[in-house]
Amino acid sequence: MAISIAKADGTQEPFNPEKLVSSLMRAGAEHALARDISREVERELYNGITTQEIYRHAFAKLREARRGAAARYSLKRAILEFGPSGFPFEAYLSELFRAEGAQTEIDQIIQGACVEHEVDVVVHFPHSKSGQKGGVMFVEAKFHNAAGFKTDLKTVLYVKARLEDIQAHRTSKGIEEPMRGLVATNTKFTDVAARYAACAGLEILGWEEPAGNTLHDRIDKAGLYPITALTTLGRREKMALLSQKIVLCNALGSNTRALSVAGVSGPKADRVLEEVGSLCVPSQHIE
Repeated sequence: MAISIAKADGTQEPFNPEKLVSSLMRAGAEHALARDISREVERELYNGITTQEIYRHAFAKLREARRGAAARYSLKRAILEFGPSGFPFEAYLSELFRAEGAQTEIDQIIQGACVEHEVDVVVHFPHSKSGQKGGVMFVEAKFHNAAGFKTDLKTVLYVKARLEDIQAHRTSKGIEEPMRGLVATNTKFTDVAARYAACAGLEILGWEEPAGNTLHDRIDKAGLYPITALTTLGRREKMALLSQKIVLCNALGSNTRALSVAGVSGPKADRVLEEVGSLCVPSQHIE
């Protein structure tokens, strides 16, 4: 009889060992190691076990074998650790778009036809070699500090209204630059929110949306891992780095003073930088 596991959103599903193996391998674990960890985790299962408990078991075993892979495996929870302000998530999205070749600005006031709007991230895309206009994208960043929270229809509706007001102003000023809108979240969207966005021409970006180009996919491809993914740092040290506006782990390689300010020095700082070196590599280069 299949073991039933409780997901973060309160629903239940049968435990799927292949799904666990796949997530471990995506983080950089070899197939044999991923299989061994999955078998060990299966021995600890019971009906109603939460996905969080399964993660903790698998993470502990992976950390013993491959610290860098463990940090990648913890990526989703690392982003949940950004804290209540949401600013690190906005900064993180900005860096992700920059890594993909765009120019970005954070926390901008954009004029609409009726009122001004505070936009979390403004993304300027370069002109393509074929001559196609690059355009601008206005991004609403919806950060949640618990995996069970989803971005709902209400959020998508007000973002659509905001974008329509901005577009009306741009049209009145004769601005022909292509404009796009995006709602980005570190968790998921409700089904109705995703359906409305698709119908209304509003792009979404979440942990599992859109298929083939999710937030997880794009982070892996760019190799942009947050400092909260580092397993050699404690929570207080991570928060101290975030307070210095250090969001990416690869920023520590050229800014070791930030570690010192956060209270990390000596052999521990060496271990942190060693982990940074093993973690901040795009997934396609993981062996």
